[in-house]
Amino acid sequence: MSPAVRSDAPLLEPSSPNRRPSISGAVFNVSTSIIGAGIMSIPATLKVLGVIPALALIVIVALLVDVSVEFLMRFTHSGDSVTYAGVMKESFGQVGSVATQICVMITNLGCLIMYLIIIGDVLSGNQPEGTVHLGVLQEWFGFHWWNSREFALLVTVLVVLLPLVLLRRVESLRFSSAVAVLLAVVFVGISIVLAISAIVEGKTKDPRLVPHLDDQTSFFDLFTAVPVIVTAFTFHFNVHPIGFELGKPSDMIKAVQISLILCAAIYFSIGLFGYLLFGDSIMPDILVNFDRTSDSFMGSKLNDIVRLSYALHLMLVFPLVNFSLRANLDEFLFPNKPLLTKDTKRFKDTKRFVALTLVLLVFSYLAAITFPDIWYLFQFLGSTSAVSLAFIFPGAIVLRDVHGVSTKKDRTMATIMVVLAVVTSTIAISTNIYNFLGNKS
Repeated sequence: MSPAVRSDAPLLEPSSPNRRPSISGAVFNVSTSIIGAGIMSIPATLKVLGVIPALALIVIVALLVDVSVEFLMRFTHSGDSVTYAGVMKESFGQVGSVATQICVMITNLGCLIMYLIIIGDVLSGNQPEGTVHLGVLQEWFGFHWWNSREFALLVTVLVVLLPLVLLRRVESLRFSSAVAVLLAVVFVGISIVLAISAIVEGKTKDPRLVPHLDDQTSFFDLFTAVPVIVTAFTFHFNVHPIGFELGKPSDMIKAVQISLILCAAIYFSIGLFGYLLFGDSIMPDILVNFDRTSDSFMGSKLNDIVRLSYALHLMLVFPLVNFSLRANLDEFLFPNKPLLTKDTKRFKDTKRFVALTLVLLVFSYLAAITFPDIWYLFQFLGSTSAVSLAFIFPGAIVLRDVHGVSTKKDRTMATIMVVLAVVTSTIAISTNIYNFLGNKS
């Protein structure tokens, strides 16, 4: 995303005429941007909301995301900007541009940290609320210094992630994105098989169709699940990089719609079958639960495949989110320097590119081993930066309408979008603060 003074500069150099990005490649990249850490906490939202409200919320958020992306693409092509921050600058000046960049950086950095937390859960386990859940390395080899959370994540960062984040173009990640989506489907498929097997054996938990309110759960607690689903569908920081490599706005909108249908189906499938499998014992990171679902050899191996396949999926998603974060951070810190993606042969720019990449990796690693819980991170992002990028900013752009292209229907939808986002986020934040203070007292 470009800063205020650079809003007319293209984020990416033009694609080679001999290798024009395809809609299918865009679908993979968009789907990979969406299906990140969010899928891990979707089953936990069913525990909070119940099956029917959770399904309705997934559909509503997906529809609103489709509308917000269409708003962004239309206003982008009505003006001179080619970035999210540039579009916000045209509507709200430098304040809008800087606000967008800050939200993108907070959201993306939070996602990267969550990816590493989940990868650490898979490899080395976790101990939420005092319950010990082993990682696959500990199950296979026992407890050693080399399969500790810190060392396992360090090896992952250096061996797997570093080579991928050093790629400069989004299109270069199309193959890893395709593999990432395939791994997500494998994860969902095996989870469904395990859940159906549990149903046949009579081991599933009775699903809660509607919320259960008691002395421990109030009506306002239900709103704390909304930010989780909002974060799970937020990919707006990659709309412009992917869309402008693709070319036609209509192609990007079509790719987004296909991706949203695919991701909504995957989210609800893993949410329902994960909830059937684990019931109210479901953890914020569902992969943690897969260490003890079966006593059979085959069941144990399927559990390992589930966890490892999704850990690999997140490793492949990581560079796509890092791409947008690095570009925003670079332009935020160095607004007068050439874009990293445009001038790849200059030594100084290459050195800056590598330095930013290493700083982001090191910070994400340190944060992941310091704060090993994704639920509250989801709620924070979904109530602040993610909801701003997904709904509040696109709605505000339409209401401002500096290009005079908004219809009455657009303004009505934008108003509804902004009001719903602000109200639900405010209630979620207030409820979390109240619960936190109540627990301390």
